[in-house]
Amino acid sequence: MANLFVVDHPLVKHKLSFLRSKFTDVHMFRELMQELSMLLAYEATREIPLEETFCETPLTKTKAWMISGQLIALVPILRAGLGMVDGLLSFMPMAKVGHIGLYRDHDTLQPVEYYCKLPARIAQMDVFVLDPMLATGGSVAKAIEIVKGKGARQIRFLCVVSCPEGIAFLQKAHPDVAIYTCVVDERLNDHGYILPGLGDAGDRLYGTK
Repeated sequence: MANLFVVDHPLVKHKLSFLRSKFTDVHMFRELMQELSMLLAYEATREIPLEETFCETPLTKTKAWMISGQLIALVPILRAGLGMVDGLLSFMPMAKVGHIGLYRDHDTLQPVEYYCKLPARIAQMDVFVLDPMLATGGSVAKAIEIVKGKGARQIRFLCVVSCPEGIAFLQKAHPDVAIYTCVVDERLNDHGYILPGLGDAGDRLYGTK
């Protein structure tokens, strides 16, 4: 699929196996989510721009390269997306962080925005939208629509688990947005959960179920 990048790495597969397990407790689940987010970030940041600079080694002055912290924004979708932020910040502590809150309308089943706070210069930034799960794709597509509405054009979406239905929906809605995922699972069940999946990422992150 165009603009789809599956991070097929032994460390990812190893950690994902523990993340899926129903016996993994909240503390370990959070740690694994952060570690997998770091591995996703390693791949998803390959194309971000660098600024040329200089540094002093113990022996001489040399040319060096730096990522500009003014030009990176992390945008988690509340609430599960928060579980990925620390992993990316460990790689890019200079990044700005925005937040988008969405809920599903019971009548229309469409995502509705209830909170949005984004960096002021987001139109000039490389934006990483974060959500552990790409299931139906509706909430992610809405979040990207919101970010685009603020002027952002360089957007990547990072998730840990995805499925064919969600990928197809998101690629149709935003064909210009690259998707980075650890795995493409089999399908959605009748309740909109990914199979085999890992359950409700938000509940498992925060111990609410």
